Amino acid sequence: MFGNGDAHISYHSFAPQIRDDLIKIVPRRSGGMEIKMKKTVFEGVATALITPLDENGVDYELFGKLIDWQIESGVDALVACGTTGESSTLTDEEHRKAIKFAVERTAGRVPVIAGTGSNDTDYALDLTKFACEAGADAMLVVTPYYNKATQNGLIKMFSDIADASTKPLILYNVPSRTGVNIAPKTCAVLSEHENIAAIKEASGNISQIAEVAALVRGKMDVYSGNDDQILPVLSLGGKGVISVLSNVMPKETSEICRRFFRGDVKGSAELQLDLLPLINALFCEVNPIPVKAAMSKMGFCKNFLRLPLTPMESDNAEKLYAIMKSHGIIA
Repeated sequence: MFGNGDAHISYHSFAPQIRDDLIKIVPRRSGGMEIKMKKTVFEGVATALITPLDENGVDYELFGKLIDWQIESGVDALVACGTTGESSTLTDEEHRKAIKFAVERTAGRVPVIAGTGSNDTDYALDLTKFACEAGADAMLVVTPYYNKATQNGLIKMFSDIADASTKPLILYNVPSRTGVNIAPKTCAVLSEHENIAAIKEASGNISQIAEVAALVRGKMDVYSGNDDQILPVLSLGGKGVISVLSNVMPKETSEICRRFFRGDVKGSAELQLDLLPLINALFCEVNPIPVKAAMSKMGFCKNFLRLPLTPMESDNAEKLYAIMKSHGIIA
């Protein structure tokens, strides 16, 4: 029902019965479904933080060190307990404590975005309410993985979580991991919800991202979810990136965005391309395996992951370390 199609559709272009169904799913607010400008959560770079782990759990001393360094390096926001933070293998207690710690350590210096998505909507609702009370500035909510959903199911799930949240939601579309894609027309519907502020688009499909951007203009911000597509998404009106790369090179990742925002598109492109070998190395194995290897070399964590993730294969690790040396990241 909400597959790829005409990039110029609006809410009112749906058939009457479909519109009636959507009215039940997405509540009318402020007297109707008219466009209402929403506050941007951040502009620039939000680092999808690793979670420093060891055999005993989360290493909060190193986590605090990482948070401080990221902020001092000029990133614009932080994401706690996302994919890169190994949220899927954190216990519920660890997940909640890590969110609370990130909020407290950040102390308002930049927005903190909490990963609160789940394929169990009731759990996602509960975790979202907790993160709101803990002081997170926004929620990053992934599509339901494994059990998946129809497009109507996605609309209902995201709308219910947005209704329950006192903070804005950023939708997270990463079909390579979850097996379900948020279709552009579904984004258009969800953009009408006053508490859904943005989407992290990690489909890798630049044509789809362009269609999303065309459909949600003025109603929902778009962030790149892939470090190799920062500039392309910015060129489509995107507000920035939720980045893995910025764990390792926060200043340089931020500079890609800042050059673009200053109008230096050529300079932004040059930096995007200069960092491409490092980006490729950071994704040559499933995230966050390579970035944990990189960050362990930098002293921000042990090279420890929870199964089913295992440390980076030695050949790939050596290639990654060589690129890091070429950038002066490690000696």
